[in-house]
Amino acid sequence: MAKNIKKNAYFNDFISMMEHSCRAAEYLQQALRNFKPELLAQQRKEMHEIEHAEDDLKHEMLKRLAKEFVTPIDREDILGLANELDNVTDKIEDILIRMYMYNVREVHPVAVQFADVIADCCKALLHAMKEFPNFQKSTVLHQAIVDVNIMEEKGDAIYIDAVRALYEGKSDPVNILVWSELLDKFEDCCDTCEHVADLLEMIAMKNA
Repeated sequence: MAKNIKKNAYFNDFISMMEHSCRAAEYLQQALRNFKPELLAQQRKEMHEIEHAEDDLKHEMLKRLAKEFVTPIDREDILGLANELDNVTDKIEDILIRMYMYNVREVHPVAVQFADVIADCCKALLHAMKEFPNFQKSTVLHQAIVDVNIMEEKGDAIYIDAVRALYEGKSDPVNILVWSELLDKFEDCCDTCEHVADLLEMIAMKNA
C-alpha cells in the first residue's frame, strides 16, 4: 500500500468521477424541472458529453493502474470502484436516452422529485469520496455512507407509490408502460448510488 494515501492520484480520480455524476444529476434535474420535449435531442447529446468525459477519465485511470505496481488499496477495489462510479453517470444518462426514445411529451410529476433524490445521493457520495482518502481516521465517512442509504430508501418509497398510482389511475396503456420503464430507471440510479456507498464501506473496513 502506498504511504501517502491522501495525495494518491486514484483518490483524486474518484472525486473527479463523482463530480461528473453530480453534474449529470444536476443536468437531469434542470431538464425535468424546465421540461420541453423539443429539447430532448439536444439534452441527450449534452448529457452524453458529461458521460463521455467521465469515461475518458476512467480509461486514463485504468491505463495507469495497468502500469503501477504499488497502489493505495487493492487493485481489484480500484477497478470495482471505478466501474461503479461510471455506472452512476451511465444510469442517469439512460433516463434522458429513454425519454428521447419514447418521445415523452409530458413529465410525470414524481419524476422531478425522483431526480432530486438522485442529485442528493450524488452529493452525499461526493462528500464520502472526498473523505475516502482519510478513511482510516475519518469521523464523517460513515455518516455520508448512511446518508446515501437513507436517500436510497426514500427513492424506493417514491418508486413503490408512483408505480402503484400509475396502475390505479386511468392513464392510457402506453403511458403506463413508458412511465413504468422510466420509474424503473430512476430507481436503478438510486440503487447504483447505494452500490458505490456499500463498496466504499467494504473497502474502508477491509483496510482499517
